[in-house]
Amino acid sequence: IIVVINKIDKPAAEPLTALDKVFDLFTELTDNEELLDFPFIFASSLNGFAINDLDDERKDMIPLLDSILENIQPPAGDASKPFQFRATTLDYNEYVGRIVIGRIENGSVKSQEQVCVIHGDGSQERGKITKLYGFHDLGRVEIEEAFAGDIVGIAGFSDVQIGESICSTADPQPLPLIKVDEPTLQMNFSVNDSPFAGTEGKFVTSRHLRDRLFKELNTDVSLRVEETPGVENSFKVSGRGELHLSVLIENMRREGYEFAVSKPEVLYKIDERGKKLEPMEIAYIDVPEEFSGTVIQMLSERKGELQGMAPTGNGTTRLEFSVPSRGLIGFRGDFMTATKGTGIINTTFDEYLPYKGDMSYRSKGSLIAFESGTSITYGLFNAQERGTLFIGPGEQVYAGMVVGENPRAEDMEVNVCKKKQLTNTRSSGSDDALKLSPPKVMSLEQALDFIDTDELLEITPKSFRIRKKILDHTLRYRANRK
Repeated sequence: IIVVINKIDKPAAEPLTALDKVFDLFTELTDNEELLDFPFIFASSLNGFAINDLDDERKDMIPLLDSILENIQPPAGDASKPFQFRATTLDYNEYVGRIVIGRIENGSVKSQEQVCVIHGDGSQERGKITKLYGFHDLGRVEIEEAFAGDIVGIAGFSDVQIGESICSTADPQPLPLIKVDEPTLQMNFSVNDSPFAGTEGKFVTSRHLRDRLFKELNTDVSLRVEETPGVENSFKVSGRGELHLSVLIENMRREGYEFAVSKPEVLYKIDERGKKLEPMEIAYIDVPEEFSGTVIQMLSERKGELQGMAPTGNGTTRLEFSVPSRGLIGFRGDFMTATKGTGIINTTFDEYLPYKGDMSYRSKGSLIAFESGTSITYGLFNAQERGTLFIGPGEQVYAGMVVGENPRAEDMEVNVCKKKQLTNTRSSGSDDALKLSPPKVMSLEQALDFIDTDELLEITPKSFRIRKKILDHTLRYRANRK
């Protein structure tokens, strides 16, 4: 293993501290002295240099390339043995279908050759390799034959998954199976049915949405897509976290898709004793010392448990928390606000543990548009006294659309389309210019964090809109009473 400490050109870089942390990690993972004596390189990929020592001249990447040649062993496969190949990643081509990519462990293979696919459950499937691809520079080229040690792409099999083996038909011996981590969060993707539906997007129907989501399964191994039983035009999409799903949403939005998504929900499990389990994550947090108490309180309210706390030496404190995945939904926005943008948080999936109990997702309510129309300065001026607005004057709104955040826990309806009544009466100061506070413009991640369980996020190529699932005021009131 070669350790590369990247981004050493950053003003706040601490490459030697990072190297010490990596060494501590290695000592926790192994007692193999050969691995503990790992080679290391300092680098800045943005500026195109790698160095063995911080005092070396910073000119090119040659030190990294030399280290690879010195330390990385060539593939140990045997070309004379029967063919063995394991899928490690997936690609997709509209003309040839799914392409499985991996390294040939043993033997050799030719294009159009008959091979045997061994699935994770032990079942076997025989078929022909329709296309065999090699890699040259950054591109993929079609080849006729490949040997042990070569990294290749194989087309012709639509059901091969990550970790499964492709072997010779004469002696099919599977390689050890690689298990892909299961999803921990799910969201409902549905057709946009708001009053503004179809005005900004290019692909808006359920067929477009379904085809795009199932197409993503060809390349994204951690994604799961299911038809929602009993609900038309809606699909249940499961992924490895908020970031995983938000990347998919952003890609679809840029491609011209228009749809609506629900609040992310955690996927629970039931153990053999019938007890409810939930996914837990380890959160590593670096914050200035004056904010550490606030962050500890915030995560404790979200069922987090403090695992470790230590000063880093530069005025910041390193916190390590074990926290439920659902406790991190909507946390990052509050975290950045509480630390005034100075905090750094990194999270990673840990394991499934017993359910930690109920928690409230959001302590603040929504400001909901009372009627459809165009937002007016006069109406916004009166509404901003109730909370923080998400829109400015001259924007189209509809009844049931969330236009702001209420500091209190309950939802409140406001009329942002209200116009000032013109009369003959004039009073001192009545015609002074109305001053509006700048609206809070939220990113995709912030909007996903904000929405509650009775709300949807409307996604279009041009905008994000938060709305209530039930737009009509009377029907929403009745549903809340029930």
